[in-house]
Amino acid sequence: MLHFETHTHPNGAPWVVFVHGAGGAIGSWRYQVEAFKPFFNLLLLDLRDHGLSKNMKPSFDSYNFEIVCKDILEVVDHLGIKKASFVSLSLGSVILQRIAVSRPPLVDKIVMAGGIFRATLKMRFFVHGGKFFDHILPYEWIYRIFSWVVLPKKNHQFSREMYRKQAKKLTNKEYMKWVGLYGEFFKILDECFNAPMLNKSLVVMGAQDHVFLKAAQRFAKKQKETKLVIFEKCGHICNIEKWKDFNRVAVQFLREATTNDLESQPLEMGMS
Repeated sequence: MLHFETHTHPNGAPWVVFVHGAGGAIGSWRYQVEAFKPFFNLLLLDLRDHGLSKNMKPSFDSYNFEIVCKDILEVVDHLGIKKASFVSLSLGSVILQRIAVSRPPLVDKIVMAGGIFRATLKMRFFVHGGKFFDHILPYEWIYRIFSWVVLPKKNHQFSREMYRKQAKKLTNKEYMKWVGLYGEFFKILDECFNAPMLNKSLVVMGAQDHVFLKAAQRFAKKQKETKLVIFEKCGHICNIEKWKDFNRVAVQFLREATTNDLESQPLEMGMS
């Protein structure tokens, strides 16, 4: 089973499950725990091979989204969670949308930080470039290069370095298994982009997220049940770089979102 941590509310509360991105770990949510736990029961997971989720059985030569989602659902079932809201980061948004499709009764509200929604030309270049360099460079070098590409500015430095430290726990062999996700990655993005999002959802992006922001804006405009918040002077990992703003809008959304709140078109906000 995946390594996980729980923070339970003494008086009982709704569950919130946190799903980090590729190369991350439970530590990706270090600035969220204290803000969320007064209101919710929290479940934080290390995805397979990440953090402390090592040497899991059964083992696979490569991974797909079914394997990754099944790992998460195994922990959810183990804890007896019947309904939960989910918070994701980066690639976690794709995993989360697959879980919402495969088990609709489980998923309540959704918050996606730095979400990935569309296979744009720039994203395809990054993915195929990464696959090419897989055969030439060690994983750590690839991750360092692409972290600079995705988070190039000075104000991104802290979140960039934090994610690099977490990513060092992945071995080259483990990373190559995760490359297997690319086989269905673009197909799943297209399916999720074009299908209606049935859950009330909040997408939180950084205005400086030059790789993923435009697709997130198009996604939010298509989805009746989705709100979009954009933080100014912020990059891809917005839950770390603008953690106070992120905690405020995410907790408010999870506690107070109602059908009436989401009847209008997606809302786009700028925050300092």
